[in-house]
Parts: sequence; C-alpha cells; structure tokens
Amino acid sequence: MKNVCSMLMLTVLFTACNDSKSKNKASDMDAMTQNMTENPLLVESTLPYGAPNFTQIKNSHFKPALLQGMEAQQQAIAKIVNASEAPTFENTVLALEKSGALLDRVENVFYSLTGAHTNDTLQAIQEEMAPKFSEQRDAIYLNEKLFDRIKTLHETRETLGLDAESLKLLEKYFEDFEIAGANLSAADKETLKTYNSRLATLINTFNKTLLEANNSGAIVFTKKEDLAGLSEGVLKSLEDPASKGWKIPLLNTTQQPLLQSLDNRATREKIFKAAWNRADGTAQDTKAIIAEIAELRAQKAALLGFDNYASWSLQNTMAKIPENVFNLFNGLIPAATAKAAVEAKEIQKMIRQKGGDFSLEPWDWNYYGEMVRKVKYDLDENQIKPYFEMKTVLEKGVFYAAEKLYGLTFKERTDIPTYHDEVLVYELFEENGDALGLFYADFFARPSKRGGAWMSNFVTQSKLYDKKPVIYNVCNYPKPAEGEAALLTYDEVETMFHEFGHALHGFFADQQYPSLSGTSVARDFVEFPSQFNENWALYPEILKNYALHYKTGEQIPQALIDKIKNSGTFNQGYSLTENLAASNLDMQWHTIGADKKIDDANAFEKEALRKTALDVVSAVPPRYRSTYFSHVFGSGYAAGYYSYLWTEMLHHDAYNWFENNGGLTRENGQRLRDMVLSRGNTLPLEEMYKEWRGSEPKIEPMLKARGLK
Repeated sequence: MKNVCSMLMLTVLFTACNDSKSKNKASDMDAMTQNMTENPLLVESTLPYGAPNFTQIKNSHFKPALLQGMEAQQQAIAKIVNASEAPTFENTVLALEKSGALLDRVENVFYSLTGAHTNDTLQAIQEEMAPKFSEQRDAIYLNEKLFDRIKTLHETRETLGLDAESLKLLEKYFEDFEIAGANLSAADKETLKTYNSRLATLINTFNKTLLEANNSGAIVFTKKEDLAGLSEGVLKSLEDPASKGWKIPLLNTTQQPLLQSLDNRATREKIFKAAWNRADGTAQDTKAIIAEIAELRAQKAALLGFDNYASWSLQNTMAKIPENVFNLFNGLIPAATAKAAVEAKEIQKMIRQKGGDFSLEPWDWNYYGEMVRKVKYDLDENQIKPYFEMKTVLEKGVFYAAEKLYGLTFKERTDIPTYHDEVLVYELFEENGDALGLFYADFFARPSKRGGAWMSNFVTQSKLYDKKPVIYNVCNYPKPAEGEAALLTYDEVETMFHEFGHALHGFFADQQYPSLSGTSVARDFVEFPSQFNENWALYPEILKNYALHYKTGEQIPQALIDKIKNSGTFNQGYSLTENLAASNLDMQWHTIGADKKIDDANAFEKEALRKTALDVVSAVPPRYRSTYFSHVFGSGYAAGYYSYLWTEMLHHDAYNWFENNGGLTRENGQRLRDMVLSRGNTLPLEEMYKEWRGSEPKIEPMLKARGLK
C-alpha cells in the first residue's frame, strides 16, 4: 500500500459544462482549439506501445487536450442518446465504452504527472478542471435517456446472445448507473450534481494543500550534533545549501524513517510532531476540508438511499457492507493491541536499560524498538541495507521472481523518453519472446511528487483497441547523495515487490474491454496481487539472487537471512495496530449519518479511536492521521482502506497454497496467472479466488504470519 497505493491512483470522475456554465465556454473553446494540429496528446503516439512522447508534451497542451477529449465524449454520448434505432449492445454499450477513448489517453498522462512530477501550471489546470470532470461524469451517469437504453438492454440481456465478457460489461454499466444515482428524481439529480462538483473541488484542494504541507513541513537542522546517529552518506543526501544545514523532508506517513536512527530525543520529537501536525494548525490546515468532505459524502449517500457513505461505497466490493468490515476489525483489534502492549513494555525496559528516565512516546518507538530487535534477533538494519541496492533489487529480485513464476524477461530501454531523468524504462517479453508491454519505474522522492507508492497505466490493455499495457510504478525512496549507492531498507524492498505485483496484474490483463481490464476490480481485491507478490522478497532462491553487497558483490550470508526471517514477527503488534487505527478512522469518517455536523475534526478522530479501543497503547498512533490521510480524502480509498487488511488475509492464504503445492514454480505461477491475474473484472471475485484456491480463504495464515497465533 504498504502505504501505497496504495496506492492505485484515483480514477478521476469526468464531467462536462452544463448550460449554467455557458459564460465559461468561450474561454474553454479558445483553449480547446489552440494549436490543435500541434498537440501531441490529441494524436496516437508513434512510440512503441503508444507510450507518451514526453519530449513533445508541454504543460500548455493539457488543458486544450482535456477539453477536446471531453467534447469528443459529449458528442459520442449525444449520438447514443439521440439515435432513432432501438438500443443494441453495439450502438449503446459498446459506443459508451468507446466514448471516452481520447479523454482517457490524455488523462492517463495528465494524472501521472500531477501525481509524480507536478508544478504550479499543472496544479492550476487540475484545480480548474476538477469540477468540470465531475459535471461530465454526472452528465453521463445521470442521463435519463442513456440509462433507459442501458436498462432496456439489461432487462433483455439473456436474449442478446452476448459472450460472457460483453454481458459482464453490460451488467457493469447498469450497476454503475444505478450506484451513481440514475434512478433519482430530476430534482434529486440536480442536488447530487452539486454534491459531486463540490466534492471534486474539495478533493483537489485537499491534495494540493497536503502536498504543500508535506513540503513546507520539512525540518531544517543547522547543528550536526542534532542529527547524531545518521551516517555520513545520509547526512550528505540531506544537505541543504540554502540553510547551510540539513533538511529532512516529510513522508506522507505518521512515523518517519529517520526516527529509527536519530540519537537525539529532542530531534526525534521535533520530526515526529512536524509530521503529526503538518496539516493541523499550520498554514496548510486540512481539518475543515476533511470535515466538509465527510459531511458531503454522508449527504450524498442519504440522497442515494443509504444510511452512510460506506454502505453506498461498498456495494461492489467483497466486503459488501460496513458490518463485515467492522467484524474483520473486531477479530483483529484485541490480539493486535495486546501484542503492541507487550512490545511497548519491552521497549520501555530497553529505555530504562539505556539510562532513560522517561515514558515511551511515539517518537521513541522505532529508535528503541530497533535496539530491542538487535538484542532479540541480533539484527541491525544497517547490516542488511548494503545488500539491497535499488536497481539490483529490481532487476535481480523483482524481475527474477517474475521470470521464475511467469517466464517473463526484461530489457532496459534507454531510448524511450520519460517525464524525469530518474525514471527507468523496461520492455517485457513473454517466455516465447512475444512482446508484453513497457514498464516505467520512478523510485526517488522529490518535492513535485505526492507521498506514498502506487501503480497506474499510461496505456491500458484491451483487445478492443489492440493495446498492450504501458504501466508505471511510483515510490518515494530517499534519494542518495551524488555518487552514493541507493540502498533500501527491507520494508522498501517489500514495497518494490508490492507495487510490481500491481504491475503484473495490469500486464497479464487479457480483456476485450478496457473498463474490465487488469486492475479494474474492487478495492478489497486489487491489493491481493500486490501483497501476494511481497512473499517472493524473502524466498530463498529469489533473495540469494538479488541480495548482493553493493561493493563486493558478495551474496547475503545465510546468518543474516535467518535473522531477517526470525525477526519477521517483530513489531507486528505495532504494525497491525497502526494499520487498524487508520482503517478504523476511515470507516468512522464514512459511517456518519447525513445529519452529523463535525465541528472539531481532532475531537472526532480522538473519539473514533477511543470507542474502538485503538488508543489503549498511546505510543502507537494511526499510520495516517485524518488530516493527511490522502488515501481516503484525496484518492479512491474512501471507506476502503480496510482493503489492505482484507487482502492481507487473501495473500497469506494464497501463499499457504503455494507452500503446500511446490512453492515457486512455473506451473504454479502460470496457474495463478491463468485463473486470477489475467481475468480482470470478468468474474465475481469471490468465485475467481475460490476456484483457484479450491476453498474459501482462511484467516489463520495471516494470524500466523503476524505472530498472533
């Protein structure tokens, strides 16, 4: 997720200007027609696989291309709605599927940049376009005539003679229209449009504000002794010429990686509190934004006939209803917090042994926890980092696992233009030599990149357009100083395997229609392929191939491997509790009723943690505080962050199957690819998993892996 993706990027909701916005249309049309013949976004790229040509694309191209894409979609929808012929799959469903082709192509590039390498111009375009996109989506999904045609086909679907995937596409669109509010009255549709437009604006404002908060929250130190414990290499990478000191940037999580190494307690406290308060009481305060988002979502859900936003949002997920999510939490919270309490006592004991006369606080946990780990498992993170050089992990670890499981091979492409010179590009090939697609890897943190890690597509696989996938992974690893090796922690290694698991899900897509392709599945299934792929990071055959000392090339010693494995359940009480706390916050924000007014976001957060007993170990804060919880207030995981835990159950259960059936073999990899990873959203996800697994998933392997059983 992992703190990702986590994430997979939000599919931004499209919209078109209605008549009340006509005064803005003239300027929009001017922008739309400007340099149309010279706009590279409006024509198919001639690069391999249709990859975007970043040598030609300029900021000025995006707004006219987005407007042209919207106009093309509006015209296509009008043609469907005004057709005199009776609805057929081809003139209605297929035409609707094709209607956004140009807009999708432009957006894929636009949102890759606004996430990974934004600037003031792109942010301004994003802010301006957000409500327009919302209006366009409403213009489609609240269009009564269009829904009538879809509904007619859905009612007679058994007589249409459709193949299974075409039938699934019809059913998907029908469900999407119903969920979006197609059955509302005309008056309620207008109300819904105002909610959607305002939400689009608020979400964009939240993302922009949070990026500013992350950047402005960076802490500068001018005394080297304040940073005692950091290596010379790390210090060099943090050098800040402007202050003649060292600048520590904030990652978009509560805990910050450097807290593990810093000897100075006051420094640790300063960094932690800067992270905790980055968007609370600062110039980039988000409390009012998130409160309004939550209230509007609740009102929207009520308008659509649901008790709360979570009930509406979970309709097409594996969990189905909020009660099932809370049941998952209730089954994990007691064991997680009990283990965290034991861990806290061990850490407090270590503090006393080291001469500390203070109670454990969140900024102490990782520092003294690392000492406990060294004592219990004789494992020091600095011992293993030299064996995890970034590019070696990618090529000899992540790629090697994909070769062994799925027969893939990789070739680096230095001739494909990228949006930043740090981005790596690889071409993928099947076992028989057939081309599979292109993969972009963008790993280092920078001020122009939002926090977290994620996967998305420049080009989505589909047989309809004869397209092979072009996919990218984005992470936020600290960039080393010039000339220094990029060495990863083991957590960062797992993140790389995780995100490439998402990529594999996209590369193995084998669908006719892009709307059903690859990762276009429910949130509480989409994290399964990515989390499952993490298992190969420690698999002996894979680990020994990539864990090579960056200076000597020496293979990681078996003694260190044993230490990593033995410490696998270390700190799992903390890890699971901070995850549960964040997941619970998400669900609490999104199970409020439409009549709820949130006057104090901090008080709401505190009460949400108290009533679910997730505040009993005070030194374990949520992985994300509400004010910087971008998954749920700035992306597509509202009422969905629980999915990381839901799919963790699936991935441990799946790996248990592999362990009992020969482990890492081509046969096992091909079976998973054929039965799950290549199926996209063409089958009910529960049935897909059960057919592959041979049984319902069980939670016991997850509890065992976490050391809770």
